[in-house]
Amino acid sequence: MALSDLFLINGREYEWADICLVVGGIEIKGFRSINYKESQEKEPLHAKGNKPRSIQRGNKTYTGSLLFTQSEIIALKTATGTRSLLDIQTDIIIAYVPENSAKIRTISILGAEFTDIEEKMAQGDKFMEIELPYVALDTFGI
Repeated sequence: MALSDLFLINGREYEWADICLVVGGIEIKGFRSINYKESQEKEPLHAKGNKPRSIQRGNKTYTGSLLFTQSEIIALKTATGTRSLLDIQTDIIIAYVPENSAKIRTISILGAEFTDIEEKMAQGDKFMEIELPYVALDTFGI
């Protein structure tokens, strides 16, 4: 079995229509994009000679962002009972749920806190999009 076979569904990749998003136990319908990133500090260790002998590892960091419509931000604030989404810590669950398939992939982002909320609109816009960057404590996926 090829590695790509583990992620293909009936010969196709996951697509945008397959994504379900849950923030703080609330399913979000008005999201426009998601991204999540796991990074780790790494540094070559030099000793005798001019080539590194190993790569040393440091702290891990989990970051990302969610892009919501304005109505979802209002609904999320109402549901959490907070004046600002910057005041909450929440889990974010991203599930890739393809129609007519049992191959579901789930990403859990634990202890996420939003770092910025910027609302803006420009002439010609039909709706408002609000990006919520976050930092998190951990992430794991199935």
